[in-house]
Amino acid sequence: MSNPGTPTFDQLQVMVAVVEAGSFAGAARRLNRATSAITYAVDNLEAQLGLALFDRVGTRKPVLTPAGQAVLAEARALAHGVDRLRAKVKGLSEGLEAEVSLVVDVMLPTTRLVDALEAFQAAFPAVGLRLHVEALGAVTQKVLGGGAVIGVSGPHHVNVEGGDQLDMVGIGGVSLIPVAAPFHPLARQRAHAPGAGRDHIQLVLTDRSPLTAGDDFGVLGLKTWRLADLGAKHALLLAGIGWGSLPEPMARADIEAGRLVALDMADWRDRTYPLQIIYRTDAPPGPAAQWLINRFQGQIQTL
Repeated sequence: MSNPGTPTFDQLQVMVAVVEAGSFAGAARRLNRATSAITYAVDNLEAQLGLALFDRVGTRKPVLTPAGQAVLAEARALAHGVDRLRAKVKGLSEGLEAEVSLVVDVMLPTTRLVDALEAFQAAFPAVGLRLHVEALGAVTQKVLGGGAVIGVSGPHHVNVEGGDQLDMVGIGGVSLIPVAAPFHPLARQRAHAPGAGRDHIQLVLTDRSPLTAGDDFGVLGLKTWRLADLGAKHALLLAGIGWGSLPEPMARADIEAGRLVALDMADWRDRTYPLQIIYRTDAPPGPAAQWLINRFQGQIQTL
């Protein structure tokens, strides 16, 4: 058997467009070409590879064959790689950004954010900064929608729609600890058996975005109050209205002052909220934004 030919990037791009648009006519509209040109490109691709990529017999819409599904995965990877290369070259040719837009998860410790932005100001005094603070999937939504170039996200973007369009850089995490006011019933006991928190109101941070709406993160209680604001959750915990988790750096001063009590709960062990930088593969960070990413990475060993 002879070796398969080498497909062009254009042919692979056409194949991906047909799959995503659901038809040859839809791909033609997306790529601003004639339908006949789309058909011709796919025919040539199949001839070069020696494989039938689409089953077009007896179906109104082109359906990928098993071989086509395997080729599609590689085609998409190549397309993302080329998009990333083009965006990188564009960033290099345009030079330093005029402004960096950043969105961070509310769970990011304030000390880490202040450290990064103070150093950023000193390193790039002429570059503006636009900062957004969001919770859970709203961080991912902001980056996917183009409202921020980079985001400091929690773990919840991986399986959402559009998640495959993101690159990710891990920057450690933050410990979440369950707490309650000292006069709350749970705070009066030193240790709690599994399920002890179920009969008390648990204050839960909820998602304002549709990406992960309805998902539960660290929910143990049968009675829950759901809040979209971490500050409001903190205030209600101090008031004794329920129990819930807080990032350890946020709760530390309240615990030391006796305003909150860390709960020793058997079903809440070593919960860490992982943090990562995310950005779109087709819009990678420029020099100033990349510097900011490096700063967040470097904090893992120093803060």
